[in-house]
Amino acid sequence: MPAIRGLHLIRGGAMAPALDRPRPARAEGDDTAADDEMPVMTVEFSRFDTWYEIDSWWEGRFLERTKKGSFKRTIKSQGASGVKVLFNHGRDMQIHQKVLGVASILEERDTSPYMEVPLLDTSYNRDLVPGLEAGAYGSSFMFEVIGESWNREPGQADHNPEGLPERTITEIKLFEAGPVTWPANPDATAGLRSGADWLMAELAERDSDQYQELVRSFEAFRALHGLRTSSPDEPAAPAGPAPLTPAPGDEPARHVDGLTAAARSRRMSLLGVKR
Repeated sequence: MPAIRGLHLIRGGAMAPALDRPRPARAEGDDTAADDEMPVMTVEFSRFDTWYEIDSWWEGRFLERTKKGSFKRTIKSQGASGVKVLFNHGRDMQIHQKVLGVASILEERDTSPYMEVPLLDTSYNRDLVPGLEAGAYGSSFMFEVIGESWNREPGQADHNPEGLPERTITEIKLFEAGPVTWPANPDATAGLRSGADWLMAELAERDSDQYQELVRSFEAFRALHGLRTSSPDEPAAPAGPAPLTPAPGDEPARHVDGLTAAARSRRMSLLGVKR
């Protein structure tokens, strides 16, 4: 089943980025430490074939998993250097959208996509190094779903005791990945969550037009898959401009058609990522 295109999503994982100090060649008898060398950051950000719950005001409530092979095409077409590596998705108040480095390796491994990033020798990276070494950060990535399949009535199972709808992602277009301050679920071994709620709050403050277009996009997504929000009895939507469509869960959603070219362009450029 084709996915709704243009919805750039965020998922965060409990897998902490790690650092590997470089081991430069040294002259015989030189015991000088290489502490002044910038380390290489390694990131694994999406465990394959592991069910996790999406519990989002905007996306709705369902189970999701990512199949092995879903990153292969995006890695082949973009290469390692084509994926941006940012801190907190470029939303940090001090670092902003300055890149942490250019990935030298991006590949699928048995359990997750894997990335190696030689950190640039910058003041902001040196500020991040102690926290990265301590395992204080989580990992997260921004992507678009290209291929997916749904089981809307799976029934109850050990991995799905409530019988929530299940989405299996079969192909992804990857835009950005890196460390984040607040990982999705630090107490879980493979916890992920939607970043849509945080993202929509950000957009509500800085880009009302894009916010409204995404309100419609998420409404269409929920309508297409018969999804409800996790809290249908909430008295009000998250803070932000009043949406042009009903708040999630208030009444059956409708599919929105007839977008202008400009509206489609805004919908497909979430957080400034251009296609």
